[in-house]
Amino acid sequence: MWFRNLTLFRFSEGVAKSLKSLDAKLDAQRLRPCGPLELATHGFISPYGRTEETLVHRVGDYALLTMASEDRLLPNSVVNEELAARLQKIVEKEGRKIGSKERKRLKDEILTDLLPRAFTQLSRTCGYLAVKSGWFALDTASRKNAEAAVSQLREALGSFPAVPMAAEESPRALMTDWLIRGKLPEGLGLGDECELRDPAETGASVRCRRQDLETDEVREHLKSGKQVFQLGLVFEDRISFTLGEDLTVRKLRFLDQVQDELGETERDSAIAELDAQFALMTLELERLLAKFEGWFGLPRPNDKK
Repeated sequence: MWFRNLTLFRFSEGVAKSLKSLDAKLDAQRLRPCGPLELATHGFISPYGRTEETLVHRVGDYALLTMASEDRLLPNSVVNEELAARLQKIVEKEGRKIGSKERKRLKDEILTDLLPRAFTQLSRTCGYLAVKSGWFALDTASRKNAEAAVSQLREALGSFPAVPMAAEESPRALMTDWLIRGKLPEGLGLGDECELRDPAETGASVRCRRQDLETDEVREHLKSGKQVFQLGLVFEDRISFTLGEDLTVRKLRFLDQVQDELGETERDSAIAELDAQFALMTLELERLLAKFEGWFGLPRPNDKK
């Protein structure tokens, strides 16, 4: 269940207190199957799998949950092809022009006919709430998917004023300085990829992969005015990731030192395995996110108005 990406939100201590009724409120928003004429449904499923009942997996102050949607797969091309066929039949049979209202009515009829037969697809986004420190971490690099997940949780809770990251220190400027000077915060090392861009709207960009980032070639790009928009990093030889200038984490990997700590002990169930992985993952990420807070200036929201 290791997360592969992180999009981060922050919530206050007051909001954390309101999460005591999380289980009951999510239960009222459990995902249900699409009805015959529904394009999509949204809700929550168990982190253990859709057929399981428990919607929240807890380890200490951390709560793992899964936002999901079920969508009917009915491509526009299929609808348009059927519409064109029906329109052609009318023209051939009646020899008349077809107005916009009739076209809309025919399209609605086609949707009514085809939707009940369309396949459905389940999509899910996992996230966890760190109640004590106030992080909501989502396993996605898509801002759109992350905002949808937050909205889904907000709808279930009635209110969830979590805010996206707004750094006091510019991540782009800091990462550019790290790469120019070759001096990174303690415990942080360079990975082997980066994206450099001229900040001008039509400026040039360079992407480096599987490359030593401390070479003169990379520094020349920086001297010419390019800035770091994404940077590969390694934290304490335990976590590697690519950090974007919007503080989105991509390509998150827990390295051998972390994986080895799980040991080779057999666990008696998939739930026990999930429990062990989640406990270790949140412990590692809590340390990393605490560093983010210091490096970039990411204070926890307060409840003062």
